Amino acid sequence: METPTVKHATASPLVSAPSDAHTKRSEDVLAALRTSTAGLAVDDAKQRLVTYGSNRLPEVAGRHPLLRLFAQFHNALIYFLLAAALAASLLGHFVDAAVIAAVVLVNALVGFIQEGKAEKALSAIRNLIAPHAYLVRGGRRIKVPVEEIVPGDIVSLEPGDRVPADLRLIRTSALRIEEAILTGESVAAEKRETPAPIDAALGDRYSMAYSGTLVATGQAMGVVVATGSATESGASVLCCVKYNP
Repeated sequence: METPTVKHATASPLVSAPSDAHTKRSEDVLAALRTSTAGLAVDDAKQRLVTYGSNRLPEVAGRHPLLRLFAQFHNALIYFLLAAALAASLLGHFVDAAVIAAVVLVNALVGFIQEGKAEKALSAIRNLIAPHAYLVRGGRRIKVPVEEIVPGDIVSLEPGDRVPADLRLIRTSALRIEEAILTGESVAAEKRETPAPIDAALGDRYSMAYSGTLVATGQAMGVVVATGSATESGASVLCCVKYNP
């Protein structure tokens, strides 16, 4: 009997929001994503790839250093200080004018350096994702390019693996994950498949594994609930893009 093809090209997101998945039972998340522990069918995965796009983080287009430096002066407070320095110099208070100008320059240099470091850090996040991951599709364990992972895929995790997408964990065994890139915590977080409280902070969502984090110990299976820019790592990059257009 031929299985009917389900078209997802115009489908709405299959989970209400990635932030809700940590509060739900794994069975409910699987049902909402219309998948199972046997994984997606190959045709279904291809259709979802069209719907959701490739699992890659957005690129941050760095600004030219001169533009980044000039942007440090584009601030109402800086304008006020420059006007004060000009007024002080016209009144003959050259020492005061020099001090104000020095403060403005130091502030601009500090902002310029910090923004440059932030751009490099965000670019580095994109390189944290491994090029391949192990999935279960159609009941078979296969190796696929990370960019082809879609919501509903079942991902297998082993020690040393980089988590390829945001996952709702469905099976775990002595699992601990290093999440310093998201939470700043240096100690690997213990993970399990039971639902976490709805108000749990990102670092306390023990039922989730987030894109770009590192498996320290244990094994696990998880269902993909977000890919690409919809992941927590992707949201961080997009936030920076909007802040520094």
